Amino acid sequence: MAKSSTLNVGAGSFVLLGFAALAFLTTQTTNHGIHLGAKRSVYAVTAKFDNIGDLKVGAPVSMAGVDVGRVTRIDLDTQQFKAVVSMQLDSKYNQIPSDTDASIYTQGLLGGKFIGLTAGGADTFLKNNDQIDFTQSALVLENLIGQMVANFSNKGPDSAGSSGSPGSSGSAPTTAPSPKPEKTK
Repeated sequence: MAKSSTLNVGAGSFVLLGFAALAFLTTQTTNHGIHLGAKRSVYAVTAKFDNIGDLKVGAPVSMAGVDVGRVTRIDLDTQQFKAVVSMQLDSKYNQIPSDTDASIYTQGLLGGKFIGLTAGGADTFLKNNDQIDFTQSALVLENLIGQMVANFSNKGPDSAGSSGSPGSSGSAPTTAPSPKPEKTK
């Protein structure tokens, strides 16, 4: 009986360790992470995008690779049918030019989305409740694959090798140079 209870304790410990590892990975991959420490002073800005892909609340906002804030809310503007992304930027980054643009990027090949800010050249700076006017939507992998498939399927088997360049098997006739007349002495 002691062998059975030892086996049960070992299996239970293994399962608990697995759940702990899963919980840790979940917090790391969803960008919600565990944030310990005092509340920071922040200011809010918004940006409108045509397509946000799978951007989530809690995703980082970065500038030159440095985290400067977080996405706090995502809504739909029912007048323009655009996604409205609300962000909170850390107040220590209070000199971001007002003509800065916001783009949605992917972290690595399979990572989550984040917002990347690229500084403009204006002399005025973003302040609380401003809107970023220059945006670039997310590149949705499914859309890109669909476009490639559509382009590939539009090319028929007849057009596969006929690019019209020299040396190709196109149907354009070629003329051989005529021989030069010989000089007589």
